[in-house]
Amino acid sequence: MLYKNLSELTDEEMAGLIDRSGELADVGETVAAILEDVRENGDDAIRKYTHKFDGAQLTDIEVSSEEIDEAVKSIDGSLLKHLEFAAENIRKFHHAQMPEKLWFMELSPGIELGQKITPLSSVGAYVPGGRASYPSTALMTIIPAKVAGVKNVVMCTPPGSDGKINPLTLAAARVAGADHVYKVGGVQAIVAMAYGTESVLSVEKIVGPGNVFVTVAKMQVRDRAEIDFPAGPSEVLIIADDSADAAMAASDIIAQAEHDPNAVSVLVTTSAKLAEDVKNEVNKQAVSTLRSEIVETSLKKAAILVADSMDACVELSNDFAPEHLEIMVENTDEVLEQIDNAGSIFVGNYAPVPVGDYASGTNHVLPTAGYAKIYSGLNILHFLKTASIQRISKDGLGTLKDAVISIAEKEGLAAHADSVRMRFKE
Repeated sequence: MLYKNLSELTDEEMAGLIDRSGELADVGETVAAILEDVRENGDDAIRKYTHKFDGAQLTDIEVSSEEIDEAVKSIDGSLLKHLEFAAENIRKFHHAQMPEKLWFMELSPGIELGQKITPLSSVGAYVPGGRASYPSTALMTIIPAKVAGVKNVVMCTPPGSDGKINPLTLAAARVAGADHVYKVGGVQAIVAMAYGTESVLSVEKIVGPGNVFVTVAKMQVRDRAEIDFPAGPSEVLIIADDSADAAMAASDIIAQAEHDPNAVSVLVTTSAKLAEDVKNEVNKQAVSTLRSEIVETSLKKAAILVADSMDACVELSNDFAPEHLEIMVENTDEVLEQIDNAGSIFVGNYAPVPVGDYASGTNHVLPTAGYAKIYSGLNILHFLKTASIQRISKDGLGTLKDAVISIAEKEGLAAHADSVRMRFKE
């Protein structure tokens, strides 16, 4: 774990902290080969790669409604209620994001301009498996699509070696409202949703996080299906002053570290004492955490930095553009106002990242590796299309006529000018 004054970071250390783009190019050829195979051979290729990567022999690729019924019945009643509680909060938040579906404004007499919002007709939600099951990601990817009005939402998630999906993930898919669930993970799932196979329906957009292979696959299928954004290993940056609780900040670093060996945790603070206390707490808490091996590896990428001022903390945060940003300072509003780049922001000592991961209602599918500079986290707008509208009378067209004809003729598009001019012939 890097522990240093921010002003003393070498150029190499700063570059390593800010540049988290990973090794996407290194897996491009492998992904392209699988893409071509699944596109040409459909279900047969899916079964081949599922056996190769997941150790499962698949007969049926789609999960039956009976399997989902059994999964739901097997879930502890209180846990199911907690899933439903989280789902309801997610629905409420994303309903609040919905823009007006149809609106008009009068630009001038005889000219009305407007916009029509239409949902996508089909969306694919990718829910990772592997080291852990992620029912929360099923909620986060499927519910906003359904709130937006998407008619057909399919979910792909890798099976275990027994060919089955984790029952809790299936229960979450049911709670969220998935229309189809497939036992497919990795590159083959992304390609199948983009191009369609005998069993897997093709979709217009694919959302959800995944490993480097999934991320590159999403980027390679954009000629057939749009995606949300690239997403890699999880990360948190914490801005803190001496009002922050060291044990709480340390626990948030540990929580982030347990995601993945490549997860990144950064604390930047104006308080040298807090930095020292957090470092000690991290070392203490890391020993007793359940996924200690993963945490230990992840903490090698962590950093605790002491800055000369809060402005320097904010500057680092905006350069880093974290997936998750925690603001644990006395004057939270002042810092919040200066934040330009973050996937999701958690304000105060009692707003740890896990509340957004699971139950507050905000979305946890977020851009990582600095992509928060150019992408927004998953939200209702990812599932909507907009069409502009103009409703114009002859008098209204008369006020636009001269400008249209003049500009069109200057561009050498005489027919454009004539299409307006002819409407005013006697």
